[in-house]
Amino acid sequence: MAYDISNDRRRTRLASKLEKYGDRLQYSVFVVDASPAKLIRMKSEIEEVLDLQKDSVLLCDLGRLTELSEARFSFLGQSREITPGEAFVF
Repeated sequence: MAYDISNDRRRTRLASKLEKYGDRLQYSVFVVDASPAKLIRMKSEIEEVLDLQKDSVLLCDLGRLTELSEARFSFLGQSREITPGEAFVF
């Protein structure tokens, strides 16, 4: 999951919510282990924070964390630890 939010207050609120769901890889990029029900709840919480006319959140489903390979997900430079789980949303 990645976001582009110019308002400091909304950006901070969103980051705080996302930290409950996953691992922060970069300032505006999170990896989230999300079951379908958890993803629905998370999207609802995200929409409460956003100004849908100004803000943007990108969700990319990369499949199960256990099936990821370097061909689908890798780092250049410093890497971050990712919490193991079943589903993987970036």
